Amino acid sequence: MKLKIVLPVLGLFLVGLMSSCSSELETGLASKGLSNEKSTVSSTLEAPALSISTLKSVDLGIAADFAILSKTGITDVYKTSITGNIGTSPITGAAILVSCAEVKGTIYTVDAAGPLPFSVTSPSMLTTAVSNMETAYTDAAGRITPDFLNLGAGNIGGKTLTPGLYKWTSALVIPTDITIAGGPNDIFIFQVAGTLKMSSAVRITLTEGAQAKNIFWQTTGAVTLGTTSHFEGNILSKTGINMQTGASINGRMLAQTAVTLQMNTVVIPQ
Repeated sequence: MKLKIVLPVLGLFLVGLMSSCSSELETGLASKGLSNEKSTVSSTLEAPALSISTLKSVDLGIAADFAILSKTGITDVYKTSITGNIGTSPITGAAILVSCAEVKGTIYTVDAAGPLPFSVTSPSMLTTAVSNMETAYTDAAGRITPDFLNLGAGNIGGKTLTPGLYKWTSALVIPTDITIAGGPNDIFIFQVAGTLKMSSAVRITLTEGAQAKNIFWQTTGAVTLGTTSHFEGNILSKTGINMQTGASINGRMLAQTAVTLQMNTVVIPQ
């Protein structure tokens, strides 16, 4: 077991913006100088959860202010519940098919074609957010010397995952419940050189104080969360993220293509 040093994770403070679907979860973009233009070693064994990681967190920049950020659109089957900001860029706001009534936060668009009546047009901020998302993806994908290489041969069902860097050189499946165990400052980075699929009704459970904001799933292929499944952590996908009927996530969905929703629950981690 590796000796590790706790690194504090700096939180992003949320402050109000002029136009939004809800004043309760609007984020402090202005405090970052951005304003609106308009209104691991191969192993199949789990280490004890008491290990402390020296792994540095992935800096999401202002992409951290979003529960959902997409480059090519957000589709939706009503009714989805989203707690947190959402946005798309560079695609037009017309590609956001989520209604304001479904969002407890702010809908950001690059033009006035976003959902009415409550969306905020902020193209330059969105350009920066998407750039930060892509930089974070590159950072997570570029980490070397994994603590766990090809754990479970790409099948981690039933496992308890402890802090560290994980790498899979192929697709990853989660067919049964898993546990992520670690302290409140421990970092988990999962590199997946393929698709990530979670089966229906499967859950990720956090224990020992582990926090979703410190968990990063970097995937080259698409991510699919099965019906009524529950996911934890930040998803950084090179392609799309697909939530099937009734699935939920405590985390962020940061996709370089589209995000699809079907009567889901999405909550940005605190």
